[in-house]
Amino acid sequence: MSFTAPDAAIDPVALRRRSVQHQPISGRPAADLLPAGLSLGIVTLKSDNVARLRAYYEQALGLVAIAEDGPNVVLGRSGVPLVGIEEARGLTLPADGEAGLYHVAILFEEAADLAATVYSAVRLDPTRFVGSSDHLVSEAFYFQDPDNNGIELYVDRPRDRWQWGLDGQLAMTTLYLPWDRYLDTHLIEEAVNRLTTAPASVGHVHLQVGDVHASEDFYVRELGFEKTTALGTMALFVSAGGYHHHMAMNTWNSTGAGPRRNTLGLGSLEITLPRGEGLESAADRLKSASRPAQRTDRGLEVRDPWNTLLVLSEPEVEAEAEAN
Repeated sequence: MSFTAPDAAIDPVALRRRSVQHQPISGRPAADLLPAGLSLGIVTLKSDNVARLRAYYEQALGLVAIAEDGPNVVLGRSGVPLVGIEEARGLTLPADGEAGLYHVAILFEEAADLAATVYSAVRLDPTRFVGSSDHLVSEAFYFQDPDNNGIELYVDRPRDRWQWGLDGQLAMTTLYLPWDRYLDTHLIEEAVNRLTTAPASVGHVHLQVGDVHASEDFYVRELGFEKTTALGTMALFVSAGGYHHHMAMNTWNSTGAGPRRNTLGLGSLEITLPRGEGLESAADRLKSASRPAQRTDRGLEVRDPWNTLLVLSEPEVEAEAEAN
C-alpha cells in the first residue's frame, strides 16, 4: 500500500520556504528547475517485521504514529509525517552492492533537539550508532535501524556560513565530530522532555546508485534539481532553492549496479511542491526525456534509472487553507 499525508499535516519547513524567491545556482532558467519551496515528504520503508522497526523509530527517535492502516504506520513529529513503514513479507534484504537507500536524513531546527534525539537513540541501543561528522554546512549523526536502513540525524549551520566556490560548488567535507562533546554542549533537560514534539522534517535522502553521470542526467537534467557539489564519479549532491542537498547519490558500495530488485528497504520517496509551482513543468521535462511517468492518486510517479520510486505531488487545497 502507499501512504498519503493527512490533510492537516503540512510541513512547517515547507510552508516557510514557499515565500523564498528561487535563485538558480546553475545559470539555468528558473522555469527549467524544481521550485525553491519544495520539501521532502514521507520516506516509505518496506519491512518484514513492522512492529520491530516501528518500535525502534518510536523509542530511539521519538517519532509517534500519525496514521495507521493494519500493520502499516506513518510516523512523525508534531503532526509532520516523516517515515512510513509498510509490511512486505517474503522479501529479502538488498544484497551488498545493490542500488537502494544509503540513508534517510531527519533535519532538526535546534541543536538541543538533535542532541536529545541522539542521546535517546544511543541510550536505547548504542550498537546502532555508526558515527558523527561535521560537513561544514551541517552537523550529523549516523545510525542503522534494525532492518539495516541508514539514518542521519542532523542540524544545519546558518546559510550565511556556507561557502560557495568560484566553480559554483558548495564546500562540503567530512570532519570528525566528537559525539560526546556535542552532547555535553547541547543536551538540555527541556529538549529531552520534548523529544516527541520538537519539530523535525525529512531534510534529504541519500541513495546508492550504479553511476553518478546517469544520476545527473535524471535528477538534474530531467527532474530539475540543481547540482550543488560532486565528488568526481563517486557522489553527487543536488537540491532546489540553493539548499546544500535535498538528495544525494553515491557509488561507494554500488558501482555498476543495475535496477533495484523488489526487496526490503526503501519503498518510495515523496517530493512535495508548492501548489501550482513546478509539477506540470516537471511532467513536461520527463516526457521530453522519454522518461515513463504516470499520474496516480498520490501524484506524479516516476522511477529513477535504478527503479527507485519518486512521487511528486502538491498539498491539498483544503490543507493549505487550514494551515494559513
